[in-house]
Amino acid sequence: MTGYLRNPAPSIDRKDAEALQQGRHGDPFAVLGPHEVEGRRMVRALDPGAEAMFAVVDGTEHELARVAEGLMVFAGEVPGDGRYWLRGKAGGKSWDFEDAYRFGPVIGEMDEYLLGEGTHQRIWTVLGAHVMEREGQGGTHFAVWAPNAQRVSVVGGFNHWDGRRHPMRKRGATGVWEIFVPRVEEGEAYKYEILGPGGELQPLKSDPVGFGSQHPPLNASIVRDIRGYGWTDGKWMAERDGRNGRTAPISVYEVHLGSWKRVAQEGNRPISYKEAAKVLVDYAHDMGFTHLELLPVSEFPFDGSWGYQPVGLFAPTIRFGPPHEFRDLVEAAHQKGMGVILDWVPGHFPADTHGLGRFDGTHLYEHADPREGFHQDWNTLIYNYGRVEVKNFLTSNALYWLEEYHVDGLRVDAVASMLYRDYSRKDGEWVPNKDGGRENYEAIDFLRGVNTVAYAEHPGIVTVAEESTSFPQVSRPVDGGGLGFGYKWNMGWMNDTLRYVQKDPIYRKFDHHLMTFGMHYAYSENFILPISHDEVVHGKGSMLNKMPGGEWEKFANLRAYYGFMWGHPGKKLLFMGCEFAQPSEWNHNTQLSWNLLDDARHAGMQRLVRDLNTLYRAEPALHALDCDPAGFQWIEANDAEASVFAWIRRSGGPDPEAVVACNFTPVERPYTLGMPQAGRWREALNSDAEIYGGAGRGNMGGVTAEETPHKGQPAQARVLLPPLSTVIFVKEG
Repeated sequence: MTGYLRNPAPSIDRKDAEALQQGRHGDPFAVLGPHEVEGRRMVRALDPGAEAMFAVVDGTEHELARVAEGLMVFAGEVPGDGRYWLRGKAGGKSWDFEDAYRFGPVIGEMDEYLLGEGTHQRIWTVLGAHVMEREGQGGTHFAVWAPNAQRVSVVGGFNHWDGRRHPMRKRGATGVWEIFVPRVEEGEAYKYEILGPGGELQPLKSDPVGFGSQHPPLNASIVRDIRGYGWTDGKWMAERDGRNGRTAPISVYEVHLGSWKRVAQEGNRPISYKEAAKVLVDYAHDMGFTHLELLPVSEFPFDGSWGYQPVGLFAPTIRFGPPHEFRDLVEAAHQKGMGVILDWVPGHFPADTHGLGRFDGTHLYEHADPREGFHQDWNTLIYNYGRVEVKNFLTSNALYWLEEYHVDGLRVDAVASMLYRDYSRKDGEWVPNKDGGRENYEAIDFLRGVNTVAYAEHPGIVTVAEESTSFPQVSRPVDGGGLGFGYKWNMGWMNDTLRYVQKDPIYRKFDHHLMTFGMHYAYSENFILPISHDEVVHGKGSMLNKMPGGEWEKFANLRAYYGFMWGHPGKKLLFMGCEFAQPSEWNHNTQLSWNLLDDARHAGMQRLVRDLNTLYRAEPALHALDCDPAGFQWIEANDAEASVFAWIRRSGGPDPEAVVACNFTPVERPYTLGMPQAGRWREALNSDAEIYGGAGRGNMGGVTAEETPHKGQPAQARVLLPPLSTVIFVKEG
């Protein structure tokens, strides 16, 4: 029968033992593990399931005595100074385990300093769960920021989810807690058990810097070893600066991985990252897109949020596979010469109890005042950008995706909601800034900072703002007073032009300006023209069913609109399914209607988008000066009666010019166009071509412009503009 220490005072204080037993001790390393007591090595251990405890050295058991009746804390002398392990016994059974408290700290002094200062740009290399070896023993190092906690423990199946077994070491003023737990391997589920500042037990928390998660609705973090992938995309990485720049052709295919394509034979599951690396990448490449943009892949609990309410910012969602398989997808895109952009959500986070909200019992990541910290539109919490550690957490997360997963860009969601303190709020529901205004200075500073760091650390990447207001200089350099984004979504252009094409053609002449107004501000930012997922959900109808008229008119209208979009200055973005005119709204619970491609009209629309991408990439006049007014000139902007628009696109170099002409009425129009040069002009694309599902009316392959001035141009040509069509001419020779 196990005895008790006759004189426990030199070994362990009873109050310490009781605090450990009750899971209240905030400094377990000061008590547990090996300690020198009066020149002897004294080992103290806690195991709530043990009736007896032994330290084993070279196969010999050395009994550790229970320090007091009713306490599961044991202590005793262990000879030597070498390795030992622990053996618990109860009910005739025994079990061996390594003593986590015999290992010293892992986090170094410089990391500790930078974490405490809030300037550690790569916190994921220190925080989170890292598989490693310590003193010849394999295991996992856990570290988490919880500055106001009284005690933090890592819990999981490896310790029966018992917070008394692995309380962590607090690293002074940093607010970081850490512990190396031997024998914990990749694939283990874990969470953090936290006592708040008043000693109150918090809901179990997932790891804010965890690299993996369980399949929702389960929500524990998963230990993932993200080391050693072995990238082979060096050529792409060296060249991508030229693929993301203002003079490059950029045509983005926006994808929700969960509903792009599903596997019917396996319970209608979504395709995996590895499957997408083949079928999605091959498809987007064949369609001529230059970039994939993925709706958020950071782990999120609710499918219906589409990823826009993430909890695990450092974890690629397990819905489609583990982290290395997400890398397979990025690698495959790069091998095909395509970039990958991720939707990134630093604007808010859900209030799920296992997430960041009141993480250590205080408003750590979010504002305490709901007028600043609660997002009314989405019932989510808003980051406190004025706190340096929070700003550092988000900045580091941006670098994480760029560095660890080689993504080529981040499209930042809901920027407008970050920029304004009164966003979607009534008077009295928001807190003015220090100058009494509505601008969120702290968020502005954060966005400028993250853009500056991202471009500095990873030249060649691109950041994109979804920003729906007229906030100035969103895509202008920080040192010139801008926010520092590479591009901004042109929400004004999208709203105006969709309003126009949804009108019956007989009324379009009254709103002619909706199609031309965008050119008044087209170069105030570096714009991407977006037809995104937001335009085909929540009762807005599909792109096809936005169009007026009967079936042929709907298809013709949409083909003409896509031609207008690809011919218009600005980079391009199209949401999946829109390329083949899916007639139903997007539904995240099912795959796209791929069977529609058996219909010539839908297959024709798909071919049109493929050919628009091909032409856009091939002709510098259509992309090189997308963001420069020197690349555009109106030929016809005012013919409202005929609903005709025509303009010139130029590259700024010796490349041939292009002329784009649109007819948005269901009437065939012979038309005299002013042309920038005399000579032969090839009909490079006609949206009414039979291969696209049109009637095949056109210009027999091209027109010849004569040296006769017309409407300010030095030449003119007689062209045929089919009903509801866009025709693009390129100068020959």
